[in-house]
Amino acid sequence: MHPAFQGLITIIIGVGGCVGYFYFANQFLDKVLYPAKGPKAGRNINRANQIRPWIFLFPALFVLLLYLGYPVVETLRLSLLERVPGGGYQWVGLDNYAQMASEPKFWEAMRNNMFWLIVVPALSTAFGLLAAQLTDRIKWGNVAKSIIFMPMAISFVGASVIWKLVYDGRPIEQEQIGILNAIIVGLGGDPVTFLTIPFWNNFFLMIVLVWVQTGFAMVILSAALRGIPEETIEAAIIDGASPLQIFFKIKVPQIMPTVVVVWTTITLVVLKVFDIVFAMTNGQWETQVLANYMFDKLFRANDWGVGSASAMVIMLLVTPILIWNIHSARKEMR
Repeated sequence: MHPAFQGLITIIIGVGGCVGYFYFANQFLDKVLYPAKGPKAGRNINRANQIRPWIFLFPALFVLLLYLGYPVVETLRLSLLERVPGGGYQWVGLDNYAQMASEPKFWEAMRNNMFWLIVVPALSTAFGLLAAQLTDRIKWGNVAKSIIFMPMAISFVGASVIWKLVYDGRPIEQEQIGILNAIIVGLGGDPVTFLTIPFWNNFFLMIVLVWVQTGFAMVILSAALRGIPEETIEAAIIDGASPLQIFFKIKVPQIMPTVVVVWTTITLVVLKVFDIVFAMTNGQWETQVLANYMFDKLFRANDWGVGSASAMVIMLLVTPILIWNIHSARKEMR
C-alpha cells in the first residue's frame, strides 16, 4: 500500500475515532446514564455536566499516564535492580545509587550541569530580552527577528555540526576550515583545538545552546514588551526618564513574570541537554553531562541499574523547576 494512502487512512481512523468517541460518549451520558427527562431532569442535567469534562479528558489522561507515568515507575524499579548472569534481575536496593555516587564521571557531569544551569538560561534570557527590545525599535525588526529565531528551526544535532565546523582546528600547515582558527592563523597565531581545552570547552558547547534558545526567549519577551501599556511609557518620558531608566525601571519589572517563565523553560532544556555534547565531544575532555552519562551507562556499558538511577536524578532535578514553571505560567495567565 502506498505510504500516502496509509497516512490518509490513519488520519481518517484517528479523526473519526475521536469524533465517534465524543459523540457516543455524549449520547450515553445524556440518553442512558442521566436522561434529561422525568421528575429528576434537572438533577440529571447537573450531574451530566459535572461528568462530561472528565469523559472528554479521559483519552488525554490515559495517554499521559501510559507514556509518562508508567516509564517513571519502571525506571524507578530498574534503578533498584541489577542484572544477573544468565538473565533476570535481583534486588539491590540503593546500591546502584551508591555506585553512581562513587564514580568521578558522575560528579563531573553534575559539576558541568551546574555550569550549564548558571550560564545558558541567564545568557539566553538576557540576549533574548536585548534582541526583543532592539528589534522593536528598528524598521527591519521583523527581518532581524526572523534571523535570530532561525536557529530554533535547526535540530540540536544540526546546530552542533555547524558549530563544530566553526571550532574546527587543523595543523598549521593545512588550510583551516573553521572560521575561528582561520582568523587566528590569519593574524599569525597557532590553531587552537577549542573543544579539547578542559573547563573552557564547556563554555564553547554552551554557546551552541545559547544561540538556539535566544530566538525562543526573544519571541516570548517581545510579546510581553508589546503588552506594556503605552500610558506608563509616556508618563515616564514626560517625567524625564532616560531610555535606560524606562527599560530597566518601567519595562523589565512589568514583564518579570514572563522573564521567569522563559528562564525556567530554558533551565528545563538545559537539564536535558544531550545532543550537543554527544555530537561535539561525546563527553570527552571533561565535558560530561548527566544525560550523556545516562546514555553511556544504558547503551554503552549496558548497566541498566546505574543508568536508571541517573535518569531518576535528572527527573528529581527537573521536577521542582517544572512545578515552578507551571505555577509561574498560571500566575502570568491570571
